[in-house]
Amino acid sequence: MTDDKDVLRDVWFGRIPTCFTLYQDEITEREAEPYYLLLPRVSYLTLVTDKVKKHFQKVMRQEDISEIWFEHEGTPLKWHYPIGLLFDLLASSSALPWNITVHFKGFPEKDLLHCPSKDTIEAHFMSCVKEADALKHKSQVINEMQKKDHKQLWMGLHNGKYSNV
Repeated sequence: MTDDKDVLRDVWFGRIPTCFTLYQDEITEREAEPYYLLLPRVSYLTLVTDKVKKHFQKVMRQEDISEIWFEHEGTPLKWHYPIGLLFDLLASSSALPWNITVHFKGFPEKDLLHCPSKDTIEAHFMSCVKEADALKHKSQVINEMQKKDHKQLWMGLHNGKYSNV
């Protein structure tokens, strides 16, 4: 029988091949090449935003860049949902790689929450962990952790280090 740690490790290392393309109506100085990444299922899109933004900024005029957001087949992708959940809900029956469209304009105020900073992502993640712990273990696990343990858990997710979680 498979050990729980083996299952957890396999889930942790699950990746989704993804192709980011710039929305066709975004103004560019030259043709924007697609950007390919293997996205960790247990992470958040906002943790790869910097890489994607850096790739597409090369072909954008600075004055045309505002808040970045993503969509799949017309559906805006919520930054506060884990990548694996977004994929399973919206694209699991699609062929790989998962095609995500990148936008720098026209933020869909009615559909998405703004993500002002990396601290917001961390706070949201820790809130989800606390909620899950409350439901499953009556908050015993999270209450036994120290602040440094919380930070180590977040940094493990942020940096993709299984040994830190």
